[in-house]
Amino acid sequence: MRQLAGRSRGYALAILTLVYLVNFIDRQIMPVLLPQIKAEFGVSDSALGLLIGPTFAFFYAVLGVPMAMIADRVNRRTLIGASLLLFSAMTALCGAAAQFWQLALARMGTGIGEAGTGPASQAMIADLYPVAERGRAQAIYATGVNLGLLVAFALGGLVAERFGWRLAFLLAGVPGVLLAMLLFATLRDPPRGQSETLSDTGTAPPLGRVLRSLWASKAFRLTTFGACTTCFTGYAEVAFFPSFLERSHVMSPSEIGLLVALIAGIGGGAATFASGYFADRFARRDVRWNLYVPAIAAFLQLPLAAACFFSDRLWLVILSSIPILALTAAFIGPTIVVVQRLVPLRMRATAVAVLILIDNLIGLGLGPQFVGIVSDSLRPNLGTDSLRVAMFLAMGGSAVSVAGFLWAARHVAAEIGG
Repeated sequence: MRQLAGRSRGYALAILTLVYLVNFIDRQIMPVLLPQIKAEFGVSDSALGLLIGPTFAFFYAVLGVPMAMIADRVNRRTLIGASLLLFSAMTALCGAAAQFWQLALARMGTGIGEAGTGPASQAMIADLYPVAERGRAQAIYATGVNLGLLVAFALGGLVAERFGWRLAFLLAGVPGVLLAMLLFATLRDPPRGQSETLSDTGTAPPLGRVLRSLWASKAFRLTTFGACTTCFTGYAEVAFFPSFLERSHVMSPSEIGLLVALIAGIGGGAATFASGYFADRFARRDVRWNLYVPAIAAFLQLPLAAACFFSDRLWLVILSSIPILALTAAFIGPTIVVVQRLVPLRMRATAVAVLILIDNLIGLGLGPQFVGIVSDSLRPNLGTDSLRVAMFLAMGGSAVSVAGFLWAARHVAAEIGG
């Protein structure tokens, strides 16, 4: 029976990871298409930053909290499936946009749909896996980020080069519809508290009580600070890295797509899984390792940043970009474990949604926009090199996040009790 349960939870984790994978295909196919979108609509880098950042991030982040509150009250499988259908349809509609504002509206719709998947999925995983295995399980789920990046960049770049950016969007919307059918047919919502033999006898508290509880936790506030600042750098670099390679190193969309897919997809997937594995292993003795691991991941991005953005040698740019692109999601698994352990059962999805809200408003909402605005402001003096400088300055988020995670580690043991 235990072996059967293990297979059942493994299947559930695989389905939820595929949902996250499709989520990131639809979210991150945009960067590799930006050069063609910019050429067709004749917009500035600031407008591109608005399209890939706030236009999506505001709706995704803000609606994530009410969606998570619903997830703490209803069948999570149903919520995830319905959200998956919505954001897949809106991604396909991006390919039909005749005007830039229409593309922005469809992008908003993608954000609305994706808001219903993350916290509900992560809460389900917490009910499937005990604390000792949860970091790895959440990290496996988080590899959906990297696998989604792999597909989005590799196939998105190839399709865009041969058939244009519109067909790339249309094709990106198809997998989610097929996956939603499989999810509805085969996945069940596990009982809340199952993995910890806790009785789900309470009701989900109102949002005000959740927010007061989270604000009272120094560990939560500082963990969120570390996460949102590393998100700032991660989203900023991934958003404009294809444009940087196209402008500064004259690479084609298919070449850019394959390169970023290999680094952020395969290399990033391995790094994301490793972060959860090592956090689980070391946190058995000291829970603070759930924050030390993200701090180390953020620090490793910093030493080669200057070489990545200012070297004219392509081989050196590629080599030095590996830690910057591969470690963008390494914080997810360990930080989710910390947040979920800080709150009761019926607050888990909402607590994660609050974390995601702040991460995305600051990270996805401001990171790409920062790069776009700085690049445009420096262009009169630096020309195409303005993007190099803007992306280098965005690395400051990772530097700040190291301090945030280490500061959070000073409080987490006392609050969790490990």
